[in-house]
Amino acid sequence: MDEKDEKCGVLFVCMGNTCRSTMAEGILRHLLKEKGLTAKYHVDSAAIMHWQVGNPIDKRTQAVLKENDIDPFHHVARQITKEDFFRFDFILGMDEYNISDLLSIKPPDSKAQIGLLGSFDSSANDPVIPDPYCSSQSIFHTVYKRCYAACLGFLISNPSRTSL
Repeated sequence: MDEKDEKCGVLFVCMGNTCRSTMAEGILRHLLKEKGLTAKYHVDSAAIMHWQVGNPIDKRTQAVLKENDIDPFHHVARQITKEDFFRFDFILGMDEYNISDLLSIKPPDSKAQIGLLGSFDSSANDPVIPDPYCSSQSIFHTVYKRCYAACLGFLISNPSRTSL
Protein backbone atom coordinates (compact mmCIF):
# COMPACT_ATOMS: atom_id res chain seq x y z
CA MET A 1 0.00 0.00 0.00
CA ASP A 2 1.27 3.44 -0.94
CA GLU A 3 2.09 5.61 2.13
CA LYS A 4 -0.36 8.32 1.05
CA ASP A 5 -3.10 5.67 0.84
CA GLU A 6 -2.57 4.56 4.45
CA LYS A 7 -4.91 5.98 7.05
CA CYS A 8 -3.60 8.68 9.33
CA GLY A 9 -4.22 7.59 12.92
CA VAL A 10 -5.34 10.22 15.42
CA LEU A 11 -5.88 9.33 19.07
CA PHE A 12 -7.28 11.89 21.50
CA VAL A 13 -6.38 11.43 25.16
CA CYS A 14 -7.66 12.92 28.40
CA MET A 15 -7.79 11.78 32.00
CA GLY A 16 -10.87 9.53 31.88
CA ASN A 17 -11.96 9.27 28.21
CA THR A 18 -15.56 10.32 28.78
CA CYS A 19 -15.51 14.10 28.20
CA ARG A 20 -12.77 15.96 26.30
CA SER A 21 -11.22 13.15 24.29
CA THR A 22 -14.57 11.73 23.20
CA MET A 23 -15.78 15.22 22.33
CA ALA A 24 -12.72 15.76 20.12
CA GLU A 25 -13.20 12.30 18.58
CA GLY A 26 -16.81 13.08 17.68
CA ILE A 27 -15.90 16.49 16.26
CA LEU A 28 -13.05 15.19 14.11
CA ARG A 29 -15.20 12.34 12.81
CA HIS A 30 -17.87 14.92 11.92
CA LEU A 31 -15.41 17.22 10.12
CA LEU A 32 -13.93 14.30 8.20
CA LYS A 33 -17.39 13.17 7.12
CA GLU A 34 -18.30 16.70 5.98
CA LYS A 35 -15.10 16.94 3.93
CA GLY A 36 -15.32 13.42 2.49
CA LEU A 37 -12.10 12.40 4.22
CA THR A 38 -13.31 9.61 6.48
CA ALA A 39 -11.44 6.94 4.50
CA LYS A 40 -8.12 8.75 5.04
CA TYR A 41 -8.23 8.73 8.85
CA HIS A 42 -8.56 6.36 11.77
CA VAL A 43 -9.85 8.29 14.81
CA ASP A 44 -10.20 7.05 18.39
CA SER A 45 -9.83 8.24 21.98
CA ALA A 46 -8.45 6.84 25.22
CA ALA A 47 -7.80 7.62 28.88
CA ILE A 48 -4.65 8.08 30.90
CA MET A 49 -6.28 6.69 34.04
CA HIS A 50 -8.25 3.45 34.40
CA TRP A 51 -11.13 4.56 36.63
CA GLN A 52 -13.61 5.33 33.81
CA VAL A 53 -12.76 2.27 31.69
CA GLY A 54 -15.97 0.63 30.46
CA ASN A 55 -18.11 3.74 30.92
CA PRO A 56 -19.97 5.46 28.07
CA ILE A 57 -19.43 9.02 26.87
CA ASP A 58 -20.43 11.55 29.54
CA LYS A 59 -24.08 12.59 29.08
CA ARG A 60 -23.12 16.26 29.08
CA THR A 61 -20.64 15.64 26.25
CA GLN A 62 -23.30 13.74 24.33
CA ALA A 63 -25.75 16.60 24.84
CA VAL A 64 -23.33 19.23 23.51
CA LEU A 65 -22.43 17.09 20.50
CA LYS A 66 -26.12 16.55 19.75
CA GLU A 67 -26.85 20.29 20.09
CA ASN A 68 -24.18 20.88 17.44
CA ASP A 69 -25.55 18.25 15.04
CA ILE A 70 -22.68 15.84 15.58
CA ASP A 71 -23.78 12.29 14.87
CA PRO A 72 -23.85 10.13 17.99
CA PHE A 73 -21.30 7.36 18.08
CA HIS A 74 -20.81 4.40 20.35
CA HIS A 75 -17.75 4.60 22.56
CA VAL A 76 -16.70 2.81 25.70
CA ALA A 77 -13.91 4.43 27.70
CA ARG A 78 -10.60 2.63 27.45
CA GLN A 79 -7.10 3.19 28.76
CA ILE A 80 -4.25 3.95 26.40
CA THR A 81 -1.95 1.02 25.62
CA LYS A 82 1.67 0.74 24.49
CA GLU A 83 0.37 -0.52 21.13
CA ASP A 84 -1.42 2.79 20.58
CA PHE A 85 1.95 4.50 20.23
CA PHE A 86 2.67 2.28 17.23
CA ARG A 87 -0.86 2.33 15.72
CA PHE A 88 -1.45 6.10 15.74
CA ASP A 89 0.47 8.85 13.98
CA PHE A 90 -0.75 11.55 16.37
CA ILE A 91 -1.66 11.24 20.04
CA LEU A 92 -3.16 14.50 21.17
CA GLY A 93 -3.64 15.25 24.85
CA MET A 94 -5.75 18.00 26.37
CA ASP A 95 -3.43 19.39 29.07
CA GLU A 96 0.15 19.31 30.33
CA TYR A 97 -0.60 16.42 32.69
CA ASN A 98 -1.79 14.30 29.78
CA ILE A 99 1.34 15.16 27.80
CA SER A 100 3.65 14.41 30.73
CA ASP A 101 1.95 11.04 31.29
CA LEU A 102 2.02 10.20 27.57
CA LEU A 103 5.71 11.03 27.28
CA SER A 104 6.50 8.91 30.34
CA ILE A 105 4.89 5.77 28.84
CA LYS A 106 5.75 6.30 25.16
CA PRO A 107 8.02 3.51 23.88
CA PRO A 108 11.22 5.02 22.47
CA ASP A 109 10.85 3.30 19.10
CA SER A 110 7.20 4.27 18.53
CA LYS A 111 6.01 6.46 15.67
CA ALA A 112 3.37 8.58 17.43
CA GLN A 113 3.81 12.32 17.60
CA ILE A 114 2.66 13.59 20.99
CA GLY A 115 1.14 17.06 21.32
CA LEU A 116 -1.58 19.25 22.78
CA LEU A 117 -4.77 19.30 20.73
CA GLY A 118 -5.28 22.94 21.70
CA SER A 119 -2.00 23.92 20.04
CA PHE A 120 -3.80 23.58 16.68
CA ASP A 121 -6.18 26.43 17.63
CA SER A 122 -4.33 29.55 16.49
CA SER A 123 -6.94 31.82 18.09
CA ALA A 124 -6.43 30.41 21.61
CA ASN A 125 -4.29 32.17 24.17
CA ASP A 126 -3.66 28.88 25.97
CA PRO A 127 -3.32 25.46 24.31
CA VAL A 128 -4.80 23.68 27.35
CA ILE A 129 -8.37 22.47 26.95
CA PRO A 130 -9.83 22.45 30.48
CA ASP A 131 -11.39 19.37 32.03
CA PRO A 132 -15.14 19.98 32.34
CA TYR A 133 -15.90 16.81 34.35
CA CYS A 134 -16.53 18.51 37.71
CA SER A 135 -17.97 21.67 36.17
CA SER A 136 -21.29 23.00 34.94
CA GLN A 137 -22.83 22.26 31.55
CA SER A 138 -21.70 25.69 30.28
CA ILE A 139 -18.05 24.60 30.51
CA PHE A 140 -18.86 21.72 28.15
CA HIS A 141 -19.91 24.32 25.55
CA THR A 142 -16.57 26.09 25.98
CA VAL A 143 -14.71 22.79 25.62
CA TYR A 144 -16.72 22.04 22.48
CA LYS A 145 -15.71 25.35 20.89
CA ARG A 146 -12.06 24.79 21.79
CA CYS A 147 -12.05 21.20 20.49
CA TYR A 148 -13.83 22.20 17.28
CA ALA A 149 -11.36 25.01 16.50
CA ALA A 150 -8.41 22.75 17.32
CA CYS A 151 -9.69 19.82 15.22
CA LEU A 152 -10.25 22.16 12.29
CA GLY A 153 -6.75 23.57 12.81
CA PHE A 154 -5.34 20.04 12.91
CA LEU A 155 -6.88 19.26 9.52
CA ILE A 156 -5.55 22.51 8.05
CA SER A 157 -2.07 21.68 9.35
CA ASN A 158 -2.16 18.27 7.67
CA PRO A 159 -2.69 19.28 4.00
CA SER A 160 -1.29 16.08 2.47
CA ARG A 161 -4.22 14.20 4.00
CA THR A 162 -6.95 16.77 3.55
CA SER A 163 -6.98 17.01 -0.24
CA LEU A 164 -9.45 14.80 -2.05
